Amino acid sequence: MEERELVSRACAGEAEAFSELVSRYQNRVFHLAFGFTRDRAAADDLAQEVFLKAYLALPGFRGKAEFSTWLYRLAINHIKDYLRKMKRRIQREERLEETKISQMPDEREMTQEEEEIMDKRRQLLAKVMATLPEKYRIVLTLRDVEGLPYEEIASILGTSIGTVDSRLHRARKLLREKMEPFLRQEGRVL
Repeated sequence: MEERELVSRACAGEAEAFSELVSRYQNRVFHLAFGFTRDRAAADDLAQEVFLKAYLALPGFRGKAEFSTWLYRLAINHIKDYLRKMKRRIQREERLEETKISQMPDEREMTQEEEEIMDKRRQLLAKVMATLPEKYRIVLTLRDVEGLPYEEIASILGTSIGTVDSRLHRARKLLREKMEPFLRQEGRVL
C-alpha cells in the first residue's frame, strides 16, 4: 500500500494503517535515537514515545512534507528534549556514564585484543561526539549514521542543502581535530 494512503487511513483512525507505518519506520527511529543516546534501552523507549507522539499528532499532519520528514522532525525534537533533561540530571548528580556503541565495523572474527581496542575507540568516539555542538551532532547522526540524503536532512532541519553541507563539513573537521590526539597515541592519524 502507498505511504500516502497509509497516512490518510491512519489519520482517519485506522489502527492497522498506523501499525504499518510504525513497522516501516521503527528501525529508523530506533537507530536515530541510538545514534544520540548510545543506549539501547533509552533508544527503545524514545522510539516508542516518538510513535505515541506521532499517533497523537497525526490528525495535525497536513501532508506538506513527506511523512518520513515529519516523523524525523518529531523524533529529533523529542530526542533533543530527552537529552536536555538527561544533561540536567547528570549535572545534578555530577556523574558521567560510560556509553558504548555496539555496532562492529566489519563482520570478521576479531581477537580479544582487537575487540578491546574497538571498544575503547567506540567509547572515545561517543565521548567526543557528545562534546560537539548539537547542530553538528544532529547532522552527523542523520548523514553518517542514518545515511539520509542531504535533501531530506535539509527538510528535517528546516535549512538549506548548503547549510547541511557546511555543517557536515565543519562537524567532520571538528570531530577529526578532537579525535586526532587520541589516535596519535595509538600511532594512527586520521
